[in-house]
Amino acid sequence: MRRLSLLLGLGLLTGCAGGHPGKYVVFFTENSTQLDAPAQTVITQAAQRAVASHAKVRVEGYASASHDLSADELLAIDRAKIVARQLVVDGVDTSRIRQQPRGPMNNESGALASRRVEIEVGGS
Repeated sequence: MRRLSLLLGLGLLTGCAGGHPGKYVVFFTENSTQLDAPAQTVITQAAQRAVASHAKVRVEGYASASHDLSADELLAIDRAKIVARQLVVDGVDTSRIRQQPRGPMNNESGALASRRVEIEVGGS
């Protein structure tokens, strides 16, 4: 039940990022690179906006800091790649996508925030 509540909460947060109209947030479960249904929906919305506006897209991947920082950095890179790949599948030209891993974050309050990829449509 707790996991379901967490997923529903993530679904509400997904796609909202400080009110910035061109920013979308995709959340992952811990140590995962799997896109679930809410993540797919957010990516599709971002892709539709990017295609309609012919905008550039910035994809930033995050991961938490654990004992193996290189593995965490790779996880952030992989998350960004997976989201970028799905944007291409959803119609965004690959030349308009810039990926940027943000790497490990080491703070307890950022546990959820460190399992995300941010998509900014119209970003530099």
